[in-house]
Amino acid sequence: MQAAARLHRSDTHCFPSSIDAPHFAPARGQGLADPESQRMIAHPRMGYVGVIDERMDLVLVAEVAALRPDWQFVMIGPTANIDPASLPQVSNIHWLGPRPYAELPAYMAHWDLAWMPFARNEATRHMSPTNTPEFLAAGLPVISTPIADVISSYGRLGLVEIAMDAPDLVVCAKQMLSMAADPVQHRRRLAAVDAHLAGESWDATWSAMRGLIAAAAQTTPLPARQQAERSPAHV
Repeated sequence: MQAAARLHRSDTHCFPSSIDAPHFAPARGQGLADPESQRMIAHPRMGYVGVIDERMDLVLVAEVAALRPDWQFVMIGPTANIDPASLPQVSNIHWLGPRPYAELPAYMAHWDLAWMPFARNEATRHMSPTNTPEFLAAGLPVISTPIADVISSYGRLGLVEIAMDAPDLVVCAKQMLSMAADPVQHRRRLAAVDAHLAGESWDATWSAMRGLIAAAAQTTPLPARQQAERSPAHV
């Protein structure tokens, strides 16, 4: 995204998706009851929250579900820009529709993994998914298809696993489920996640943006009329 923007402006400053980490942190504990709409869904559960539109690879979703009929895929979010009839309808994919923001941590608290099965097309070329830091703040292991911004912001740091296709995604998910069951590896992963997210709060993002705006205001010349009005001849 940053590279594309800089083709038009050299003074472009891009920021990753910010996160209200305290909102999602309760998903890491044991205090949130499993919402009724997913209570009867078996484990392991792989969950997604976000708009379900042309950016989602529905073929991939169906392929992974077919490869692992014993896994359950919980999909939360409104459908937009695609025909709802195009959603794959099989017993282990659960399209729950949109849910209130306040309830999302309760859903995530009872998932085993989060996944982002995005397509690789023009709609996702410069996408920066806001759900990436939300899943991480909830304490979930995360798998994504190779979206450039996810790779650069999280994949290269080992915070999100990148899977190329359905078989690769299944292999990654199996490994991550095994690692999540190891308390030592689980704590190490969360420590790395928290260290990274500490600099991505909305307050931190706004503070950095405000600093750039202030610096630009000090260095940008005033329009000619304003300069003339401030000259000694007009005092």
